[in-house]
Amino acid sequence: MRHRLVRPSLAASFAAAVAVATPHSAAALTAAEVLNYTGADRNAVLYEGAKKEGQVVFYSGMIPNQTLRPLAESFQKKYPGVKLNYWRADSEEIVVKMTAEQRAGNMVGDLLEGTGVGELAVSAGLVQPFLTPALAEYPEQYRDPRHLWAPTRLSYFGTAYNTKQVSPDKVPRNLDALLDPQWQGKMAWSFGPATGAGLFISSIRITLGEEKANAYFAKLAKQKIANLAETARTVVDRVYAGEYAIGLAIYAHHPLISKGKGAPVDTVLMDPVTSAAGVMLVAKGLPHPNAAMLLVDFILSKDGQEIMAKSEYFPARPDVAALPQLAPIVPTNAGFKEMFVNPETLQKYADSSAKILGDVFR
Repeated sequence: MRHRLVRPSLAASFAAAVAVATPHSAAALTAAEVLNYTGADRNAVLYEGAKKEGQVVFYSGMIPNQTLRPLAESFQKKYPGVKLNYWRADSEEIVVKMTAEQRAGNMVGDLLEGTGVGELAVSAGLVQPFLTPALAEYPEQYRDPRHLWAPTRLSYFGTAYNTKQVSPDKVPRNLDALLDPQWQGKMAWSFGPATGAGLFISSIRITLGEEKANAYFAKLAKQKIANLAETARTVVDRVYAGEYAIGLAIYAHHPLISKGKGAPVDTVLMDPVTSAAGVMLVAKGLPHPNAAMLLVDFILSKDGQEIMAKSEYFPARPDVAALPQLAPIVPTNAGFKEMFVNPETLQKYADSSAKILGDVFR
């Protein structure tokens, strides 16, 4: 029996879920229909199709031993006969690989995931819409109304400081405090457009508006911030090594992880706390649509998000808590507002913020 599928709103799709199907109908569904199937027997239909496909290929920015391997083991235990193959790389590398596969007409990857990968993949036309009932459990701000991405994990951004060089009562806790002359030449950030300095600039533009933001940048530039062509993680390493007193626009959990290992470093948040999401997207022309959607559902499920939490990531699903040692920097726990910057907003500001970064802070 072939099913006519409609594209209602996300909430309506999941509330209705009235389509009737039997597992053997999976063979009759096109790839696009599989990606948007919301029948009550969705799991059975997807699993039946996934077993025939045999595998799903996942390109991700998550750490293999820490996260990807536990995800694969749990997924394969739940769905025997469906192998999860993964490849770990940075967002730019994932987009390059996926672009090459699509141009060659030889698709290998099914899903791509990462922080910063969303806006790159969407603007390059590499992905296609999909629906999953699991998103009904997620806050509206973490959903894409076009259904092109789904959040896998959250990142909160803050300021790292060397606890031997800066006492907790002296560390800058707002934008004006960063202008104090005592910090001149003692701060560093990752000189990149998507995260690090680029995201810092974009978030200030969103918060203050263009005129006030430009005036602030002119003052901040006098602080002679070190532009490091390195990751935000490396900026934290150089802060606790004593090379810099303060690291700006870092992933707020990185100093806490290092602190737990005895490093002289800690995190401070500024209100509002900028957040972004690692997102998962479905590739155009994917070879294993049933297995891909089965994996999407699994990663967004409570079980999948608990694996994220145990791996020292911040789960995007609200009913899964972060690890106790990381929980203090979740904005709601810290008593701060959260300013979520979605992939579309990151893309909107990326080029102009990169220009400001080069013109004002180079």
